[in-house]
Amino acid sequence: MTRVLVVDGANVVGATPDGWWKDRAGAARRLHEKLLVADTAYDEVVLVLEGKAKGGVKAGRDLHVTTVHARRDGDSAIVGVVNEAVARGEQVTVITADRVLRGAVENLGARAMSPSWLLDML
Repeated sequence: MTRVLVVDGANVVGATPDGWWKDRAGAARRLHEKLLVADTAYDEVVLVLEGKAKGGVKAGRDLHVTTVHARRDGDSAIVGVVNEAVARGEQVTVITADRVLRGAVENLGARAMSPSWLLDML
């Protein structure tokens, strides 16, 4: 079974008060770079970006990391990614601090973890 990690880029970047709000695209790029070299138990990582953060990483696949640019809001894009992955029979973990989003993805059959859980791995 394929294990997929879906990352709410805004929530993970926002979990560290390092001035990310001054350069959202740069913060997204740094997160992407960390995900590329991270040693995780996941077969695939999906990084979902929204707003100005999309300027830091092009949409598409890079090694085992796929970057998705949200058309509207990140939450809707994450729910869509999770829905598709669960339908394919994949085991999905979502990284987010958003309680409403956590509930939505758990109702779809995914597991939800906090940004700090991911940051500890990176």
